Amino acid sequence: MDLTRYLKENMVLILEGQELIRDFVDPVKWLSSDYKMSIPGIKKEKIVKQELVMIQSFLLLKTPVTNELYNYVMETDYDIQTKNFPAVNISWIDAIKFCNLLSEKLSLEKCYTLNSASEKIIFDHSKNGFRLPKDEEWQYACRGNTEGYRYDNIEDIAWFKENSDGRLHEVRTKKENNFGIFDMIGNVWEWCFDLYDEERYGNYRIFRGGSFASEKRVCGLTSRRKSFPDFRIDDLGFRIAKNNLEGIE
Repeated sequence: MDLTRYLKENMVLILEGQELIRDFVDPVKWLSSDYKMSIPGIKKEKIVKQELVMIQSFLLLKTPVTNELYNYVMETDYDIQTKNFPAVNISWIDAIKFCNLLSEKLSLEKCYTLNSASEKIIFDHSKNGFRLPKDEEWQYACRGNTEGYRYDNIEDIAWFKENSDGRLHEVRTKKENNFGIFDMIGNVWEWCFDLYDEERYGNYRIFRGGSFASEKRVCGLTSRRKSFPDFRIDDLGFRIAKNNLEGIE
């Protein structure tokens, strides 16, 4: 695989803009019978938090990272018949390591420093390597200059519980949004870099968009979940971002 050519052809430039990020927060930390997914055991009246965030221009992969790309970079074996399917069972930590290794292979600066002693990851946004999209970048890119919960009719843009036959599907088999991006809603949840709420949930990280196993109502641009950074499941993947074209021109 010619990585430079592949990335040049499959990453899209998202121009600067702004995005309203809104969340609903319980005044008391959720009590959960499922600590991995933080499904609330007791519902409380929620507080609405919202912030208008300025988005700088950035590059985003047009699809979730596929098995072909993931295994080529990680130098691992996989079933060639699945090369165009999203890579799944990928933890947030796996995705961070992938970004650093991809940057290294293309002689770019790594965005992440992994401190094994403290198990903390330091993110340097000024570096020119690959990274996970930030929470607000993901939502802005998913919206694609449209209004509402989805950028088009869900049947046309997403694989979800009611139409997926309970399985993962190849990328690019549904309609793209106005930015030319595929599969941001449904098929696989996608990791973002951000902590969900460090004070209340510690090191839980955000993932977005719904999956082939999600009900229709869950699949939308503001749909967010959270879990530990080492969490893996068969409908959770990621896509990569980059600040600019440097290194893949």
